[in-house]
Amino acid sequence: MPLLQPLRRLSDTVNQVAIVICVACVLIMLGISFTAFLYKLATGSTLSWTYSLARLFLPWIGFLSMTISLRYGEHVAMTLLVRSLPRALLKLAAALCLVVIGLFGALLLWYGWDYFVGASQVYMVSDRIQIPGKFTAIVVPVSGAILLLHLVQGFALLEHFIDDESAIDELIETVDTAAVDTEERA
Repeated sequence: MPLLQPLRRLSDTVNQVAIVICVACVLIMLGISFTAFLYKLATGSTLSWTYSLARLFLPWIGFLSMTISLRYGEHVAMTLLVRSLPRALLKLAAALCLVVIGLFGALLLWYGWDYFVGASQVYMVSDRIQIPGKFTAIVVPVSGAILLLHLVQGFALLEHFIDDESAIDELIETVDTAAVDTEERA
């Protein structure tokens, strides 16, 4: 499948961009909060706009970090249940999990786009700082598209389901082989 490799590289690149954006959002939030703290120390009064402005970055952090965690296989999983399944059912459960993730990504994209298009409110951070609602609404369909893009990674997204089992099997085989080698030497 020659198309999968470029899509997987694109998925990795998009994931790196999402990481940079999340880090930037956290740093901006910290910068805003630190500015408010310093202003309070220096003047004794508070800046009214800092809390409102800082919280506008939370949807970006939440939605993009969801896509990042999916890419690294750190999403919520029922690992104990899955590990107790036979190998064939394990693959079926993993495939079903990918289908559900794909459905969730498609719903985020579909309904998120409608949400973005219909976002007409303006966040009044202060008298002079007004931010369109589209700034936070766009992250919903973007994160849905990223989730769908990450599906090209296939079972690698569910790495902890499959690789742990094979790693355990390899360890057992290594121990068994070492025990046989030790018995043969004796």
